[in-house]
Amino acid sequence: MSAPGSAPGAVTCIGAGVIGGGWAAHFLARGHDVRAWDPAPDAEARVRTVVDRAWPALTELGLAEGASRDRLTVHRTLAEAVDGAGFVQESAPEDLATKRALLAELDGVTAPGVVVASSTSGYAMTEMAADAVHHPERLVVGHPFNPPYLIPLVEVVGGERSARWAVDAAADVYRAGGKSVIVLDRELPGFVANRLQEALWREALHMVASGEATVDQIDTAITEGPGLRWPVQGPCLTFHLAGGDGGMAHMLDHFGPSLRSPWTRLEAPELTEELRAAMVDGCTEEAAGRSVADLVAERDRAVIAVLGARRAREH
Repeated sequence: MSAPGSAPGAVTCIGAGVIGGGWAAHFLARGHDVRAWDPAPDAEARVRTVVDRAWPALTELGLAEGASRDRLTVHRTLAEAVDGAGFVQESAPEDLATKRALLAELDGVTAPGVVVASSTSGYAMTEMAADAVHHPERLVVGHPFNPPYLIPLVEVVGGERSARWAVDAAADVYRAGGKSVIVLDRELPGFVANRLQEALWREALHMVASGEATVDQIDTAITEGPGLRWPVQGPCLTFHLAGGDGGMAHMLDHFGPSLRSPWTRLEAPELTEELRAAMVDGCTEEAAGRSVADLVAERDRAVIAVLGARRAREH
C-alpha cells in the first residue's frame, strides 16, 4: 500500500458533507494532496466551504509543511477521484444500501493494495462489504468523531474478510496525521465511543421524559461535573481514583453492590471475579507506573487548565 505518511501522498475523500469535508480539511492540513468526489451537483462548493470554515482552527493547531487548500481537487467521477490515491476515506450518508453499493464500486475502481476506509458510525464492515468482489480484504472501518479535523479519535476495525495488514495500515495513516487510534479486536455495533455516548444520551432522554431532570440540569451535570475530568482521564481511571490508594480494587469492593441500585435504566452486568480482575488490571496498565497520588495531581492540573480556558472564553 502506498499509504500517506511523513511524505505527503494523495488521499481521496468520498463525500462532500460535514464528515467528508472535515476529513478533506484534516488531510490537507497534514500536507497531503486531496482528491474529492460527491455525486451532488454542488459538491465542490460544499466541500470547499467545509474546508474554509475549518482552516482557521487547523491553522491555530498548526499546519504541516506544505499544507494548502490549493491542494484540493474535486473530480467528476469516482474513478478519476481514486486514480493515484494512496488512501481512500469514504464518508457517504449512513444508509446500508448506499454504503454497500458505493464500497463495491470503490473496490472495483481503486488500485489493488490501497486501503478504503469507511467513516460509518455504526455499521459493521462485514455487512457493508457484502457486495465487494475484487479486493474486499482492504476494506476497513475508520470511524471518526465530528468534526474529524478537530477531534483526535478514530476507531479502526475490519470485517470478516478484512486483512490485518489493511487494519494496521489504516491505523498508521491516522496516527501519522496526529490522530488517537483505537484498533478494535472485533466488530462491535456502534463501536466503543458511540456506545458510551449513546448510553449517556438514552439515560438523559429517560430523565427528561419522566420529568426527573431538565435539559439544562443534565448538561450542567456533565459540564460542571465529570466532564471536567474526562479530557485527561476516562471513566475507568476516574473510578480508579475514587478508590483512593486502594484504586479500582477498593472502589469495586466498596461500591460494587450499588451496581444493583436503580441509578440507570441500563442493566448492570454481574460483578464477577473475572470482570473485577479485568477492571483492576486495566487500570494498572493504563496508569503505567503512576501512583494514585500522581494521577490525582495530573487530573487536578488538567481540570484547572480546562476551567481556566473556559473562563477566558466567557470573559
